[in-house]
Amino acid sequence: MLVQLAIRDIVLIDKLDLTFSGGLTVLTGETGAGKSILLDAFALALGGRGDGGLVRHGESQGGVTAVFDVATDHPARAIAAAAEIDTDGDLILRRTQFADGRTRAFVNDQPVGVQTMRAIGTALVEIHGQHDDRALADPTTHRAILDAFGGLQGPLAAVATAAKRVRAARTALSEQRARVEAAQKEADFLRHAVEELGNLDPQPGEEASLAERRTVMQQGEKVARELNEALELVGGTGSMVPHLSSAVRRLERRAATVPSLVEPSIAALDAALNALDEARSALDAAVLAAEFDPRELERVEERLFALRAASRKYAVPADDLADLRSRYDADVAALDAGEKALSGLEAEQSAAETAYEAAARKLGDGRRRAAKALDAAVQAELPPLKLEGARFITQISVDEASRDASGTERVEFWAQTNPGTRAGPMMKVASGGELSRFMLALKVVLAGKGSAPTLIFDEIDTGLGGAVADAIGARLGRLAAQVQVVAVTHAPQVAARAGTHFRIAKDSVKGEKGAAKGVAKGAAKGVKAEERVTTRVVGLAADARREEIARMLAGATITDEARAAAARLLQAAEN
Repeated sequence: MLVQLAIRDIVLIDKLDLTFSGGLTVLTGETGAGKSILLDAFALALGGRGDGGLVRHGESQGGVTAVFDVATDHPARAIAAAAEIDTDGDLILRRTQFADGRTRAFVNDQPVGVQTMRAIGTALVEIHGQHDDRALADPTTHRAILDAFGGLQGPLAAVATAAKRVRAARTALSEQRARVEAAQKEADFLRHAVEELGNLDPQPGEEASLAERRTVMQQGEKVARELNEALELVGGTGSMVPHLSSAVRRLERRAATVPSLVEPSIAALDAALNALDEARSALDAAVLAAEFDPRELERVEERLFALRAASRKYAVPADDLADLRSRYDADVAALDAGEKALSGLEAEQSAAETAYEAAARKLGDGRRRAAKALDAAVQAELPPLKLEGARFITQISVDEASRDASGTERVEFWAQTNPGTRAGPMMKVASGGELSRFMLALKVVLAGKGSAPTLIFDEIDTGLGGAVADAIGARLGRLAAQVQVVAVTHAPQVAARAGTHFRIAKDSVKGEKGAAKGVAKGAAKGVKAEERVTTRVVGLAADARREEIARMLAGATITDEARAAAARLLQAAEN
Protein backbone atom coordinates (compact mmCIF):
# COMPACT_ATOMS: atom_id res chain seq x y z
CA MET A 1 0.00 0.00 0.00
CA LEU A 2 0.97 3.66 -0.26
CA VAL A 3 2.72 4.74 2.94
CA GLN A 4 4.25 8.12 2.08
CA LEU A 5 3.81 10.82 -0.53
CA ALA A 6 6.19 13.79 -0.82
CA ILE A 7 5.59 16.63 -3.29
CA ARG A 8 7.91 19.54 -4.00
CA ASP A 9 7.19 22.60 -6.16
CA ILE A 10 4.28 21.24 -8.19
CA VAL A 11 1.77 23.93 -9.32
CA LEU A 12 0.47 25.43 -6.02
CA ILE A 13 2.25 22.93 -3.78
CA ASP A 14 5.63 24.08 -2.51
CA LYS A 15 6.26 21.35 0.06
CA LEU A 16 3.97 18.55 1.12
CA ASP A 17 4.66 15.36 3.09
CA LEU A 18 1.81 12.94 3.77
CA THR A 19 1.79 9.63 5.61
CA PHE A 20 -0.92 7.12 4.75
CA SER A 21 -2.30 4.10 6.55
CA GLY A 22 -4.52 1.23 5.47
CA GLY A 23 -8.29 1.31 5.30
CA LEU A 24 -10.24 4.27 3.95
CA THR A 25 -8.58 7.68 3.67
CA VAL A 26 -10.56 10.68 2.43
CA LEU A 27 -9.40 14.05 1.12
CA THR A 28 -11.90 16.87 1.36
CA GLY A 29 -11.84 20.57 0.70
CA GLU A 30 -13.57 23.32 -1.16
CA THR A 31 -13.69 23.29 -4.94
CA GLY A 32 -10.43 24.63 -6.36
CA ALA A 33 -8.44 23.93 -3.21
CA GLY A 34 -5.98 21.72 -5.08
CA LYS A 35 -7.32 18.18 -4.92
CA SER A 36 -6.74 17.69 -8.64
CA ILE A 37 -3.21 19.06 -8.29
CA LEU A 38 -2.51 16.46 -5.64
CA LEU A 39 -3.75 13.62 -7.86
CA ASP A 40 -1.89 14.96 -10.90
CA ALA A 41 1.31 15.00 -8.86
CA PHE A 42 0.67 11.47 -7.62
CA ALA A 43 0.01 10.27 -11.19
CA LEU A 44 3.36 11.75 -12.20
CA ALA A 45 5.11 9.46 -9.70
CA LEU A 46 3.22 6.51 -11.15
CA GLY A 47 4.61 7.14 -14.64
CA GLY A 48 1.98 9.56 -15.92
CA ARG A 49 2.69 12.03 -18.68
CA GLY A 50 5.00 14.86 -17.69
CA ASP A 51 4.30 18.52 -18.33
CA GLY A 52 6.55 21.48 -17.70
CA GLY A 53 3.46 23.43 -16.65
CA LEU A 54 3.29 21.32 -13.48
CA VAL A 55 6.41 23.01 -12.08
CA ARG A 56 5.58 25.78 -9.62
CA HIS A 57 6.01 29.25 -11.08
CA GLY A 58 9.52 30.59 -10.62
CA GLU A 59 11.09 27.15 -10.03
CA SER A 60 13.28 25.19 -12.42
CA GLN A 61 12.02 21.79 -11.34
CA GLY A 62 9.58 19.95 -9.10
CA GLY A 63 9.40 16.43 -7.84
CA VAL A 64 7.16 13.73 -6.42
CA THR A 65 8.15 10.69 -4.36
CA ALA A 66 5.76 7.85 -3.48
CA VAL A 67 6.75 5.07 -1.08
CA PHE A 68 4.93 1.72 -1.16
CA ASP A 69 5.01 -1.21 1.24
CA VAL A 70 4.00 -4.34 -0.68
CA ALA A 71 4.45 -8.08 -0.25
CA THR A 72 7.64 -9.70 -1.47
CA ASP A 73 5.69 -11.67 -4.09
CA HIS A 74 3.73 -8.69 -5.41
CA PRO A 75 3.76 -8.37 -9.24
CA ALA A 76 5.22 -4.85 -8.97
CA ARG A 77 8.39 -6.32 -7.46
CA ALA A 78 8.62 -8.85 -10.28
CA ILE A 79 8.40 -6.02 -12.83
CA ALA A 80 11.11 -4.10 -10.99
CA ALA A 81 13.32 -7.19 -10.70
CA ALA A 82 12.95 -7.84 -14.44
CA ALA A 83 14.29 -4.31 -14.99
CA GLU A 84 17.29 -5.17 -12.76
CA ILE A 85 16.12 -2.91 -9.95
CA ASP A 86 17.03 -3.74 -6.36
CA THR A 87 13.72 -4.61 -4.69
CA ASP A 88 14.82 -4.99 -1.08
CA GLY A 89 12.64 -3.00 1.32
CA ASP A 90 9.97 -0.55 0.19
CA LEU A 91 9.35 0.36 -3.44
CA ILE A 92 10.16 4.05 -3.86
CA LEU A 93 8.98 5.77 -7.04
CA ARG A 94 10.48 9.20 -7.64
CA ARG A 95 9.87 11.52 -10.58
CA THR A 96 11.56 14.84 -11.27
CA GLN A 97 9.74 17.27 -13.55
CA PHE A 98 11.74 20.09 -15.15
CA ALA A 99 10.19 23.36 -16.26
CA ASP A 100 11.38 22.77 -19.84
CA GLY A 101 9.23 19.62 -20.04
CA ARG A 102 11.92 17.01 -19.39
CA THR A 103 11.43 14.40 -16.70
CA ARG A 104 13.59 11.86 -14.93
CA ALA A 105 12.26 8.69 -13.33
CA PHE A 106 13.76 6.61 -10.52
CA VAL A 107 12.69 3.43 -8.76
CA ASN A 108 14.57 2.70 -5.55
CA ASP A 109 17.00 5.45 -6.63
CA GLN A 110 17.86 3.64 -9.87
CA PRO A 111 17.19 5.57 -13.11
CA VAL A 112 14.46 3.87 -15.17
CA GLY A 113 12.46 4.54 -18.30
CA VAL A 114 8.99 6.02 -17.93
CA GLN A 115 7.49 2.83 -19.41
CA THR A 116 9.01 0.78 -16.61
CA MET A 117 7.81 3.25 -13.98
CA ARG A 118 4.32 3.20 -15.50
CA ALA A 119 4.21 -0.62 -15.48
CA ILE A 120 5.19 -0.69 -11.80
CA GLY A 121 2.79 2.13 -10.96
CA THR A 122 -0.11 0.39 -12.69
CA ALA A 123 0.52 -2.73 -10.60
CA LEU A 124 0.54 -0.65 -7.41
CA VAL A 125 -2.32 1.84 -7.88
CA GLU A 126 -5.61 2.12 -9.72
CA ILE A 127 -7.09 5.59 -10.14
CA HIS A 128 -10.84 5.77 -10.79
CA GLY A 129 -13.04 8.73 -11.41
CA GLN A 130 -15.80 9.95 -13.66
CA HIS A 131 -13.26 10.56 -16.42
CA ASP A 132 -10.54 8.05 -15.57
CA ASP A 133 -12.15 4.63 -15.19
CA ARG A 134 -9.15 2.75 -16.41
CA ALA A 135 -10.33 -0.64 -15.20
CA LEU A 136 -13.45 -0.28 -17.31
CA ALA A 137 -12.23 1.86 -20.18
CA ASP A 138 -10.05 -0.85 -21.69
CA PRO A 139 -12.04 -3.95 -22.71
CA THR A 140 -8.81 -5.95 -22.86
CA THR A 141 -8.78 -5.89 -19.05
CA HIS A 142 -12.32 -7.22 -18.69
CA ARG A 143 -11.36 -10.82 -19.38
CA ALA A 144 -8.65 -10.70 -16.70
CA ILE A 145 -11.17 -9.21 -14.24
CA LEU A 146 -13.64 -12.01 -14.94
CA ASP A 147 -10.91 -14.66 -14.59
CA ALA A 148 -9.83 -13.19 -11.25
CA PHE A 149 -13.41 -13.17 -9.98
CA GLY A 150 -14.02 -16.76 -11.07
CA GLY A 151 -10.71 -18.05 -9.66
CA LEU A 152 -9.83 -19.43 -13.10
CA GLN A 153 -6.06 -19.25 -12.74
CA GLY A 154 -5.71 -23.04 -13.05
CA PRO A 155 -7.72 -23.46 -16.28
CA LEU A 156 -6.11 -20.29 -17.63
CA ALA A 157 -2.62 -21.71 -16.98
CA ALA A 158 -3.63 -24.96 -18.70
CA VAL A 159 -4.77 -23.01 -21.77
CA ALA A 160 -1.54 -21.01 -21.78
CA THR A 161 0.48 -24.24 -21.66
CA ALA A 162 -1.62 -25.78 -24.44
CA ALA A 163 -1.28 -22.62 -26.55
CA LYS A 164 2.48 -22.73 -26.11
CA ARG A 165 2.50 -26.33 -27.28
CA VAL A 166 0.38 -25.43 -30.32
CA ARG A 167 2.75 -22.58 -31.22
CA ALA A 168 5.76 -24.88 -30.87
CA ALA A 169 4.12 -27.58 -33.01
CA ARG A 170 3.12 -25.07 -35.67
CA THR A 171 6.61 -23.60 -35.74
CA ALA A 172 8.26 -27.03 -36.02
CA LEU A 173 5.91 -28.06 -38.83
CA SER A 174 6.36 -24.77 -40.68
CA GLU A 175 10.14 -24.96 -40.43
CA GLN A 176 10.19 -28.59 -41.58
CA ARG A 177 7.96 -27.74 -44.55
CA ALA A 178 10.29 -24.91 -45.48
CA ARG A 179 13.29 -27.23 -45.29
CA VAL A 180 11.57 -29.89 -47.39
CA GLU A 181 10.41 -27.35 -49.97
CA ALA A 182 13.90 -25.89 -50.23
CA ALA A 183 15.39 -29.37 -50.53
CA GLN A 184 12.83 -30.39 -53.14
CA LYS A 185 13.90 -27.48 -55.33
CA GLU A 186 17.40 -28.98 -55.38
CA ALA A 187 16.32 -32.61 -55.28
CA ASP A 188 17.06 -33.32 -58.95
CA PHE A 189 20.49 -31.76 -58.69
CA LEU A 190 21.26 -33.63 -55.45
CA ARG A 191 20.20 -36.99 -56.82
CA HIS A 192 22.17 -36.44 -60.04
CA ALA A 193 25.23 -35.36 -58.07
CA VAL A 194 25.02 -38.38 -55.78
CA GLU A 195 24.80 -40.70 -58.80
CA GLU A 196 27.62 -38.97 -60.67
CA LEU A 197 29.99 -38.86 -57.73
CA GLY A 198 29.06 -42.42 -56.81
CA ASN A 199 30.08 -43.62 -60.27
CA LEU A 200 33.28 -41.59 -60.12
CA ASP A 201 34.06 -42.79 -56.58
CA PRO A 202 36.80 -40.19 -55.90
CA GLN A 203 39.38 -40.94 -53.20
CA PRO A 204 41.38 -38.49 -51.10
CA GLY A 205 44.92 -38.04 -52.51
CA GLU A 206 44.04 -39.73 -55.80
CA GLU A 207 44.63 -36.67 -57.96
CA ALA A 208 48.20 -36.18 -56.77
CA SER A 209 48.99 -39.87 -57.23
CA LEU A 210 47.64 -39.92 -60.77
CA ALA A 211 49.41 -36.70 -61.69
CA GLU A 212 52.73 -38.13 -60.49
CA ARG A 213 52.16 -41.41 -62.38
CA ARG A 214 51.31 -39.52 -65.55
CA THR A 215 54.47 -37.40 -65.27
CA VAL A 216 56.63 -40.51 -64.79
CA MET A 217 55.14 -42.20 -67.84
CA GLN A 218 55.46 -39.08 -70.00
CA GLN A 219 59.15 -38.63 -69.05
CA GLY A 220 60.05 -42.34 -69.19
CA GLU A 221 60.73 -42.46 -72.97
CA LYS A 222 63.20 -39.58 -72.77
CA VAL A 223 65.33 -41.08 -70.02
CA ALA A 224 65.11 -44.72 -71.14
CA ARG A 225 68.09 -44.36 -73.55
CA GLU A 226 70.38 -42.86 -70.93
CA LEU A 227 69.32 -45.51 -68.44
CA ASN A 228 70.14 -48.33 -70.90
CA GLU A 229 73.53 -46.80 -71.76
CA ALA A 230 74.36 -46.54 -68.10
CA LEU A 231 73.21 -50.12 -67.57
CA GLU A 232 75.44 -51.26 -70.46
CA LEU A 233 78.44 -49.63 -68.83
CA VAL A 234 77.70 -51.17 -65.47
CA GLY A 235 76.43 -54.62 -66.41
CA GLY A 236 76.75 -55.04 -70.16
CA THR A 237 79.52 -56.38 -72.48
CA GLY A 238 81.59 -53.27 -71.92
CA SER A 239 81.31 -53.50 -68.17
CA MET A 240 84.49 -53.36 -66.09
CA VAL A 241 83.01 -55.79 -63.52
CA PRO A 242 84.58 -59.00 -65.02
CA HIS A 243 88.01 -57.36 -65.22
CA LEU A 244 87.81 -56.07 -61.70
CA SER A 245 86.65 -59.49 -60.42
CA SER A 246 89.64 -61.18 -62.16
CA ALA A 247 92.07 -58.67 -60.64
CA VAL A 248 90.61 -59.34 -57.16
CA ARG A 249 91.15 -63.09 -57.58
CA ARG A 250 94.78 -62.64 -58.61
CA LEU A 251 95.47 -60.32 -55.71
CA GLU A 252 93.88 -62.78 -53.29
CA ARG A 253 96.42 -65.41 -54.38
CA ARG A 254 99.23 -63.01 -53.44
CA ALA A 255 97.68 -61.96 -50.14
CA ALA A 256 99.38 -64.67 -48.15
CA THR A 257 102.81 -63.48 -49.30
CA VAL A 258 102.55 -59.76 -48.55
CA PRO A 259 99.16 -59.23 -46.75
CA SER A 260 99.84 -55.71 -45.54
CA LEU A 261 100.42 -54.57 -49.09
CA VAL A 262 97.59 -56.45 -50.87
CA GLU A 263 94.62 -56.62 -48.46
CA PRO A 264 93.73 -52.89 -48.49
CA SER A 265 93.51 -52.96 -52.26
CA ILE A 266 91.35 -56.08 -52.19
CA ALA A 267 88.92 -54.38 -49.75
CA ALA A 268 88.69 -51.29 -51.92
CA LEU A 269 88.01 -53.35 -55.05
CA ASP A 270 85.32 -55.38 -53.21
CA ALA A 271 83.59 -52.13 -52.20
CA ALA A 272 83.68 -50.91 -55.80
CA LEU A 273 82.22 -54.17 -57.05
CA ASN A 274 79.40 -53.98 -54.45
CA ALA A 275 78.64 -50.39 -55.46
CA LEU A 276 78.56 -51.33 -59.11
CA ASP A 277 76.20 -54.22 -58.28
CA GLU A 278 73.85 -51.82 -56.45
CA ALA A 279 74.01 -49.40 -59.35
CA ARG A 280 73.11 -52.18 -61.75
CA SER A 281 70.09 -53.17 -59.63
CA ALA A 282 68.89 -49.54 -59.51
CA LEU A 283 69.35 -49.14 -63.23
CA ASP A 284 67.45 -52.40 -63.87
CA ALA A 285 64.51 -51.10 -61.81
CA ALA A 286 64.61 -47.70 -63.51
CA VAL A 287 64.65 -49.27 -66.94
CA LEU A 288 61.71 -51.46 -65.99
CA ALA A 289 59.79 -48.48 -64.62
CA ALA A 290 60.52 -46.44 -67.71
CA GLU A 291 58.87 -49.05 -69.81
CA PHE A 292 55.07 -48.32 -70.03
CA ASP A 293 51.99 -49.30 -71.96
CA PRO A 294 50.55 -46.28 -73.87
CA ARG A 295 47.09 -47.58 -73.03
CA GLU A 296 47.93 -47.29 -69.34
CA LEU A 297 48.90 -43.63 -69.85
CA GLU A 298 45.57 -43.07 -71.57
CA ARG A 299 43.69 -44.66 -68.70
CA VAL A 300 45.57 -42.55 -66.13
CA GLU A 301 44.92 -39.35 -68.04
CA GLU A 302 41.22 -40.10 -68.46
CA ARG A 303 40.85 -40.70 -64.73
CA LEU A 304 42.83 -37.58 -63.85
CA PHE A 305 40.84 -35.41 -66.24
CA ALA A 306 37.51 -36.80 -64.88
CA LEU A 307 38.50 -35.91 -61.32
CA ARG A 308 39.54 -32.39 -62.31
CA ALA A 309 36.33 -31.84 -64.31
CA ALA A 310 34.24 -32.85 -61.29
CA SER A 311 36.34 -30.53 -59.13
CA ARG A 312 35.54 -27.59 -61.41
CA LYS A 313 31.86 -28.51 -61.70
CA TYR A 314 31.28 -28.71 -57.96
CA ALA A 315 33.73 -25.91 -57.11
CA VAL A 316 35.70 -27.92 -54.57
CA PRO A 317 39.26 -29.30 -54.61
CA ALA A 318 39.50 -32.81 -56.04
CA ASP A 319 40.54 -34.16 -52.66
CA ASP A 320 37.21 -32.85 -51.19
CA LEU A 321 35.01 -34.63 -53.73
CA ALA A 322 34.69 -37.67 -51.46
CA ASP A 323 33.43 -35.51 -48.55
CA LEU A 324 31.07 -33.67 -50.91
CA ARG A 325 29.65 -36.98 -52.04
CA SER A 326 29.01 -37.91 -48.38
CA ARG A 327 27.26 -34.61 -47.72
CA TYR A 328 25.05 -34.98 -50.77
CA ASP A 329 24.21 -38.51 -49.69
CA ALA A 330 23.17 -37.12 -46.28
CA ASP A 331 21.09 -34.35 -47.92
CA VAL A 332 19.21 -36.85 -50.05
CA ALA A 333 18.64 -39.06 -47.01
CA ALA A 334 17.45 -36.02 -45.03
CA LEU A 335 15.09 -35.10 -47.85
CA ASP A 336 13.58 -38.55 -47.83
CA ALA A 337 13.41 -38.57 -44.01
CA GLY A 338 12.08 -34.99 -43.95
CA GLU A 339 9.14 -35.89 -46.13
CA LYS A 340 8.35 -38.76 -43.77
CA ALA A 341 8.81 -36.45 -40.74
CA LEU A 342 6.15 -34.06 -42.06
CA SER A 343 3.39 -36.53 -41.35
CA GLY A 344 4.66 -36.99 -37.79
CA LEU A 345 4.79 -33.23 -37.17
CA GLU A 346 1.33 -32.81 -38.63
CA ALA A 347 0.07 -35.42 -36.19
CA GLU A 348 1.80 -33.59 -33.30
CA GLN A 349 0.16 -30.31 -34.31
CA SER A 350 -3.22 -31.95 -34.55
CA ALA A 351 -2.80 -33.46 -31.08
CA ALA A 352 -1.68 -30.10 -29.67
CA GLU A 353 -4.68 -28.33 -31.18
CA THR A 354 -7.04 -30.97 -29.82
CA ALA A 355 -5.54 -30.54 -26.34
CA TYR A 356 -5.87 -26.76 -26.67
CA GLU A 357 -9.53 -27.05 -27.69
CA ALA A 358 -10.28 -29.20 -24.65
CA ALA A 359 -8.50 -26.79 -22.27
CA ALA A 360 -10.14 -23.77 -23.93
CA ARG A 361 -13.60 -25.34 -23.63
CA LYS A 362 -13.05 -25.96 -19.93
CA LEU A 363 -11.89 -22.36 -19.45
CA GLY A 364 -14.81 -21.04 -21.52
CA ASP A 365 -17.31 -23.01 -19.43
CA GLY A 366 -15.73 -21.58 -16.28
CA ARG A 367 -15.93 -18.07 -17.68
CA ARG A 368 -19.61 -18.42 -18.51
CA ARG A 369 -20.35 -19.66 -14.99
CA ALA A 370 -18.26 -16.84 -13.52
CA ALA A 371 -20.03 -14.29 -15.74
CA LYS A 372 -23.43 -15.30 -14.36
CA ALA A 373 -22.15 -15.07 -10.80
CA LEU A 374 -20.43 -11.71 -11.46
CA ASP A 375 -23.55 -10.26 -13.08
CA ALA A 376 -25.67 -11.32 -10.08
CA ALA A 377 -23.16 -9.99 -7.54
CA VAL A 378 -22.78 -6.60 -9.26
CA GLN A 379 -26.55 -6.39 -9.83
CA ALA A 380 -27.12 -6.73 -6.10
CA GLU A 381 -24.95 -3.68 -5.47
CA LEU A 382 -26.73 -1.40 -7.97
CA PRO A 383 -30.09 -0.49 -6.32
CA PRO A 384 -28.55 1.26 -3.27
CA LEU A 385 -26.41 3.25 -5.72
CA LYS A 386 -29.53 4.63 -7.41
CA LEU A 387 -29.11 2.29 -10.36
CA GLU A 388 -32.12 0.13 -9.53
CA GLY A 389 -33.30 0.15 -13.14
CA ALA A 390 -29.90 -0.65 -14.60
CA ARG A 391 -28.40 -4.00 -15.54
CA PHE A 392 -24.78 -5.12 -15.54
CA ILE A 393 -24.01 -7.63 -18.29
CA THR A 394 -20.81 -9.59 -18.91
CA GLN A 395 -20.84 -10.03 -22.66
CA ILE A 396 -18.88 -13.06 -23.90
CA SER A 397 -18.18 -13.74 -27.56
CA VAL A 398 -16.10 -16.55 -29.02
CA ASP A 399 -13.44 -16.14 -31.68
CA GLU A 400 -12.37 -19.64 -32.70
CA ALA A 401 -9.73 -18.27 -35.04
CA SER A 402 -7.91 -16.59 -32.18
CA ARG A 403 -6.29 -19.33 -30.15
CA ASP A 404 -4.06 -17.36 -27.85
CA ALA A 405 -2.76 -18.06 -24.37
CA SER A 406 -5.93 -16.57 -22.82
CA GLY A 407 -8.47 -18.71 -24.64
CA THR A 408 -10.98 -18.04 -27.40
CA GLU A 409 -13.43 -15.82 -25.48
CA ARG A 410 -13.61 -12.07 -25.78
CA VAL A 411 -15.10 -10.44 -22.67
CA GLU A 412 -16.59 -6.96 -22.40
CA PHE A 413 -18.65 -5.36 -19.67
CA TRP A 414 -21.96 -4.02 -20.95
CA ALA A 415 -24.68 -2.04 -19.26
CA GLN A 416 -28.33 -1.28 -19.70
CA THR A 417 -28.89 1.96 -17.85
CA ASN A 418 -32.72 1.97 -17.99
CA PRO A 419 -35.42 -0.59 -18.76
CA GLY A 420 -36.29 -0.66 -22.44
CA THR A 421 -33.03 0.93 -23.57
CA ARG A 422 -30.51 -0.89 -25.67
CA ALA A 423 -27.65 -2.55 -23.81
CA GLY A 424 -24.17 -1.78 -25.00
CA PRO A 425 -20.53 -1.42 -23.97
CA MET A 426 -20.49 0.30 -20.59
CA MET A 427 -18.10 3.06 -21.68
CA LYS A 428 -20.49 4.04 -24.47
CA VAL A 429 -23.90 3.88 -22.83
CA ALA A 430 -23.21 4.96 -19.22
CA SER A 431 -22.80 8.58 -18.16
CA GLY A 432 -19.83 9.64 -16.08
CA GLY A 433 -21.70 9.34 -12.79
CA GLU A 434 -23.28 6.03 -13.75
CA LEU A 435 -19.94 4.68 -14.87
CA SER A 436 -18.35 5.59 -11.53
CA ARG A 437 -21.07 3.76 -9.62
CA PHE A 438 -20.89 0.72 -11.88
CA MET A 439 -17.14 0.71 -11.30
CA LEU A 440 -17.56 0.98 -7.53
CA ALA A 441 -20.04 -1.89 -7.49
CA LEU A 442 -17.66 -3.98 -9.56
CA LYS A 443 -14.69 -3.17 -7.34
CA VAL A 444 -16.64 -4.07 -4.20
CA VAL A 445 -17.53 -7.44 -5.71
CA LEU A 446 -13.92 -8.00 -6.82
CA ALA A 447 -12.36 -6.89 -3.53
CA GLY A 448 -9.24 -8.91 -2.85
CA LYS A 449 -9.29 -10.64 -6.25
CA GLY A 450 -6.47 -9.30 -8.37
CA SER A 451 -6.94 -5.65 -7.49
CA ALA A 452 -4.03 -3.25 -7.08
CA PRO A 453 -3.19 -2.77 -3.37
CA THR A 454 -4.14 0.92 -3.52
CA LEU A 455 -7.32 2.30 -5.10
CA ILE A 456 -7.88 6.02 -5.68
CA PHE A 457 -11.45 7.26 -6.18
CA ASP A 458 -11.65 10.80 -7.52
CA GLU A 459 -15.02 12.43 -6.76
CA ILE A 460 -17.12 9.49 -7.85
CA ASP A 461 -19.92 10.89 -5.66
CA THR A 462 -20.20 14.17 -7.58
CA GLY A 463 -23.83 15.29 -7.86
CA LEU A 464 -25.04 12.61 -5.46
CA GLY A 465 -26.19 12.94 -1.89
CA GLY A 466 -28.38 11.44 0.79
CA ALA A 467 -28.89 7.71 0.67
CA VAL A 468 -26.86 7.26 -2.53
CA ALA A 469 -23.83 9.02 -1.06
CA ASP A 470 -24.24 6.95 2.09
CA ALA A 471 -24.36 3.78 -0.01
CA ILE A 472 -21.17 4.84 -1.77
CA GLY A 473 -19.51 5.46 1.58
CA ALA A 474 -20.62 2.07 2.88
CA ARG A 475 -19.18 0.33 -0.18
CA LEU A 476 -15.92 2.23 0.00
CA GLY A 477 -15.70 1.15 3.63
CA ARG A 478 -16.29 -2.50 2.69
CA LEU A 479 -13.69 -2.24 -0.05
CA ALA A 480 -11.19 -0.66 2.37
CA ALA A 481 -11.37 -3.79 4.49
CA GLN A 482 -9.59 -5.60 1.65
CA VAL A 483 -7.34 -2.97 0.05
CA GLN A 484 -6.15 0.56 0.76
CA VAL A 485 -8.70 3.11 -0.48
CA VAL A 486 -8.11 6.83 -0.92
CA ALA A 487 -11.17 8.87 -1.89
CA VAL A 488 -11.42 12.51 -2.94
CA THR A 489 -14.96 13.38 -1.97
CA HIS A 490 -17.52 16.15 -1.52
CA ALA A 491 -20.00 13.87 0.26
CA PRO A 492 -20.09 14.11 4.06
CA GLN A 493 -21.61 10.62 4.20
CA VAL A 494 -18.43 9.26 2.55
CA ALA A 495 -16.07 11.39 4.65
CA ALA A 496 -17.72 10.18 7.87
CA ARG A 497 -16.70 6.58 7.14
CA ALA A 498 -12.97 7.29 6.77
CA GLY A 499 -10.31 6.03 9.10
CA THR A 500 -7.99 8.89 8.06
CA HIS A 501 -9.19 12.36 7.00
CA PHE A 502 -7.11 15.01 5.23
CA ARG A 503 -8.33 18.50 4.46
CA ILE A 504 -7.00 20.31 1.40
CA ALA A 505 -7.03 24.10 1.42
CA LYS A 506 -5.37 27.10 -0.16
CA ASP A 507 -3.33 29.45 1.99
CA SER A 508 -1.89 32.85 1.18
CA VAL A 509 1.77 33.22 2.11
CA LYS A 510 4.19 36.09 1.85
CA GLY A 511 6.74 35.82 -0.92
CA GLU A 512 9.49 38.10 -2.16
CA LYS A 513 9.93 39.99 -5.35
CA GLY A 514 12.89 41.93 -6.68
CA ALA A 515 15.66 39.99 -4.93
CA ALA A 516 17.08 36.51 -4.89
CA LYS A 517 15.25 33.86 -2.92
CA GLY A 518 16.56 33.28 0.54
CA VAL A 519 17.10 36.94 1.37
CA ALA A 520 15.36 37.70 4.65
CA LYS A 521 12.46 40.08 4.59
CA GLY A 522 13.76 43.63 4.47
CA ALA A 523 17.40 42.48 4.40
CA ALA A 524 18.01 44.05 1.03
CA LYS A 525 16.73 47.19 -0.54
CA GLY A 526 14.20 46.72 -3.30
CA VAL A 527 12.72 43.56 -1.79
CA LYS A 528 8.96 43.71 -1.91
CA ALA A 529 6.73 41.30 -0.16
CA GLU A 530 3.95 39.80 -2.28
CA GLU A 531 1.30 37.27 -1.56
CA ARG A 532 1.15 33.94 -3.33
CA VAL A 533 -1.21 31.00 -2.95
CA THR A 534 -0.08 27.56 -1.88
CA THR A 535 -1.97 24.32 -1.31
CA ARG A 536 -1.80 22.79 2.15
CA VAL A 537 -2.97 19.37 3.33
CA VAL A 538 -3.55 18.71 7.02
CA GLY A 539 -4.68 15.65 8.89
CA LEU A 540 -7.82 16.17 10.95
CA ALA A 541 -8.32 14.97 14.50
CA ALA A 542 -11.78 14.22 15.90
CA ASP A 543 -13.03 17.77 16.55
CA ALA A 544 -11.53 19.22 13.38
CA ARG A 545 -12.97 16.34 11.42
CA ARG A 546 -16.47 16.98 12.77
CA GLU A 547 -16.10 20.65 11.85
CA GLU A 548 -15.02 19.75 8.29
CA ILE A 549 -17.98 17.40 7.81
CA ALA A 550 -20.26 20.13 9.18
CA ARG A 551 -18.81 22.51 6.58
CA MET A 552 -19.51 19.94 3.88
CA LEU A 553 -23.13 19.75 5.11
CA ALA A 554 -23.81 23.46 5.63
CA GLY A 555 -21.48 25.32 3.29
CA ALA A 556 -19.75 28.59 4.19
CA THR A 557 -21.72 29.20 7.40
CA ILE A 558 -21.44 26.31 9.80
CA THR A 559 -24.44 26.05 12.11
CA ASP A 560 -24.98 24.11 15.29
CA GLU A 561 -27.46 21.97 13.42
CA ALA A 562 -24.76 21.11 10.89
CA ARG A 563 -22.36 20.19 13.69
CA ALA A 564 -24.98 17.97 15.28
CA ALA A 565 -25.68 16.29 11.94
CA ALA A 566 -21.95 15.76 11.44
CA ALA A 567 -21.70 14.15 14.86
CA ARG A 568 -24.59 11.82 13.99
CA LEU A 569 -22.91 10.82 10.72
CA LEU A 570 -19.65 10.05 12.52
CA GLN A 571 -21.44 8.05 15.19
CA ALA A 572 -23.46 6.11 12.62
CA ALA A 573 -20.28 5.35 10.65
CA GLU A 574 -18.60 3.97 13.78
CA ASN A 575 -21.53 1.67 14.36
